[in-house]
Amino acid sequence: MFDICCVGHITSDKVVTTEAVKYMAGGTAFYFSNAVNKLNLKFLLVTALAPAEMHYVDDLRAKAIEVKVQPSAHTVYFENIYAEDQDQRAQNVLQKADPFIIEELNAIDAKIFHLGPLLADDISTPLIKMLAAKASISLDVQGYLRKVVNKKVHAVDWPDKREALQYVGILKADVAELQALTGCSAVKNGVKTLVDWGIKEIVITNGSQGSLIYYEDRFYDIPAYKPEVVADATGCGDTYMAGYLYQRTKGTDIQQAGEFASAMAGLKTETSGPFWGTEEDVLEFMSTNS
Repeated sequence: MFDICCVGHITSDKVVTTEAVKYMAGGTAFYFSNAVNKLNLKFLLVTALAPAEMHYVDDLRAKAIEVKVQPSAHTVYFENIYAEDQDQRAQNVLQKADPFIIEELNAIDAKIFHLGPLLADDISTPLIKMLAAKASISLDVQGYLRKVVNKKVHAVDWPDKREALQYVGILKADVAELQALTGCSAVKNGVKTLVDWGIKEIVITNGSQGSLIYYEDRFYDIPAYKPEVVADATGCGDTYMAGYLYQRTKGTDIQQAGEFASAMAGLKTETSGPFWGTEEDVLEFMSTNS
């Protein structure tokens, strides 16, 4: 039995900032897995990628991260272009991987399945339903709200949302994704709509403006923790959820879990690539930025 099982594609990423152009692995699967690597929990990653990119998996396994690979004809290839304000990002999708299938996941047991679809057809509603029968489902909704047109990523609605979201216990979205999902421009109205749809725990991130968490009829305001220099914001949301779910598996209350997650995401932005640190590193960063 795993504490957390993350399901998502590892990508090949081209990250363009005002400072540099870099090529690296990416995706929820990659950033989440690295972020939980030194935390005290039993973790499994389920991913899908082409043989040419298996070295990404080899690198994760070399860090003692347990990985199950579903074969795929291709690997997802993203291009992320950031403005000087790294809260702003444009995306292109140059290649797609095969979707996940029930047969690859029905024998896996975990307390929480964290689903990180990158595109709308990555994880089907029947697969979500199957996993929800075994464990709590945490969903980063971003992939369901992405439509690729001429390689450009555009925000769209998720037609199957009402059917699928009834199986989700924890939902994570940023402010723009929340509006696309619910049609509400006000964040709290959007959250209340999700509650009406059956979601019990909701995490809304807003970059350098902090985050908002809803749970049991209460809103929690979570401050942003900012380093002196922001080098790369790619993967911040995934790092946030890694810290948040880790703390929630320990029984930590919402405010403390959110602040730990926010600090972990903030600390990650100091350098390009994934978060490599420990729980102690995050707590120290929190103490010096309180």
